[in-house]
Amino acid sequence: MTSFAPDSIVLNRKLPLWYQVSQSLRASILGRSPHDPLRLPTEEQLAGHYGVSVLTMRQALKELEDEGLITRHRRRGTFIEPDARRGAPVRLLGSVDAIVAQQSGMTTELLEHGPAPVPSELAEHFPDLAETAAYHRLRSDEKTGEPTNHARNYVRPELAWRIDPQDLVRWPMTKVLRDVVGADISRITDTVEARLADPETARLLRVPLLSPILHYTGVTYDSAGKALDVAVIHYRGDRFSFTVTLDAT
Repeated sequence: MTSFAPDSIVLNRKLPLWYQVSQSLRASILGRSPHDPLRLPTEEQLAGHYGVSVLTMRQALKELEDEGLITRHRRRGTFIEPDARRGAPVRLLGSVDAIVAQQSGMTTELLEHGPAPVPSELAEHFPDLAETAAYHRLRSDEKTGEPTNHARNYVRPELAWRIDPQDLVRWPMTKVLRDVVGADISRITDTVEARLADPETARLLRVPLLSPILHYTGVTYDSAGKALDVAVIHYRGDRFSFTVTLDAT
């Protein structure tokens, strides 16, 4: 029987090895294809794959078993639970209306807002500014109350003074800029990458430190090519996947 092939990982010797291995294997399981095998390699094979001892591997597997992602059977092996939750897709569908729809349907809490220096990693988008208006929000599932993502938006000051902070509790930033402020939105570029949860993200999203998350950056431009808003969003990696739909027309 063919076994599931997990991703590799570069281990950090300053952190517990079993924890790093369990989080890496967890991300592989949650991100698997529907056609991937459910059977995992043996403990010895997995230990060799990750470069750890069998005892460390056993501890990592126990963590995943307690979470309900795998089941272990004497003499038969270890298997991924077929119903292990994969989570909702983050879909980039190529239109402003689609992005507004993607951002809707959640309970939103405005954590803070006010002037803030342009972060160094976003300076290329605001070459003429030293300061923007920053908005920090936490979104949660409407039914369960479980945090799903937290977002920071950096908006040009000439637009920000027209934003009512309470509108950001009701609507996504894209809708507020377009329909309330009347901003000239021409296009939005999206970048999504895998990262590990830092202390702030782990606290806000109620996930373990260094657990996998999706890091999204969306830049909203006007028709002249000037960046109006940069959104930086951290999604729980166990609740979302990443899907791109391309229009063939």
